[in-house]
Amino acid sequence: MEPSRPIIRSITLEGRTIHLREPDHITSRWVGQQEVYRFLISALLKSCPEDHPMFPVLVGNPGVGKTTLASAMAEELNLPVYLINCTSDMRPEDLIVTLVLGENRQGIYQGSALVSAVVNGGICILDEANRMNERTWASLAPLLDGRDYVESVIAGVKIHADPEFRLIATMNDDSSTFGIPGYIESRLKPVLPVNPPTSEELIQIIQVNVPYIPEELIRAVTDYLSSPEGKMKAGIFSIRDAIYVTRYAYRLKLPMEKAIQKAVEYVISSTGILNV
Repeated sequence: MEPSRPIIRSITLEGRTIHLREPDHITSRWVGQQEVYRFLISALLKSCPEDHPMFPVLVGNPGVGKTTLASAMAEELNLPVYLINCTSDMRPEDLIVTLVLGENRQGIYQGSALVSAVVNGGICILDEANRMNERTWASLAPLLDGRDYVESVIAGVKIHADPEFRLIATMNDDSSTFGIPGYIESRLKPVLPVNPPTSEELIQIIQVNVPYIPEELIRAVTDYLSSPEGKMKAGIFSIRDAIYVTRYAYRLKLPMEKAIQKAVEYVISSTGILNV
């Protein structure tokens, strides 16, 4: 679905032109768990013209679909979506405006995905937001506390948010690199847990992602992962793991049981080996 308004690609404030990023083209369909879907959309909608959207957080284990759920809100609200993969070494300017070299080695102000969402009234997804440090979180304070702007030290300007701007943070349910400052945490509400899908929901999710794979193989994969042998070999697995196992088993062209066992061995059981 195309956004209802044209995308703004640059703005000029106090004589400084800030170039904006294109929206991310993410096609997301949320399958199952309609309760958390309703809770999230309720946080983003306005109850009346004077109301303001909230800034929800999706919390859960890696791979349960937090980013997929957040991205599905863009389709639901018909808004452009901008995704930021947060890291521990992000600086405040990385989240707002950076100065880069353009043609003829002239400095160009480049707005971040966040600023592009702020200007265009889009949805910004801060993915794995609990990896950001306190200084970077502090740069979001005026955006979250009702002042509705971000301030760029680099460009020396304030950038006010479009009324349609939304922000969703996702956080893995594990120890973060940095704690979130209390004055920021108090504004990131509601906190919505995203739980692993049921077996039937997992089958539906895999079918949506790999519709060309026979249902017989998909069910065989989910049955194996929930069996005593599968739990011993796979342990805790994510939705992403299950999709990868299904795709790889389908490509192996082996007898089904052996294909699934080998796919689990090389997709899930090998997790972490690259970090040794």
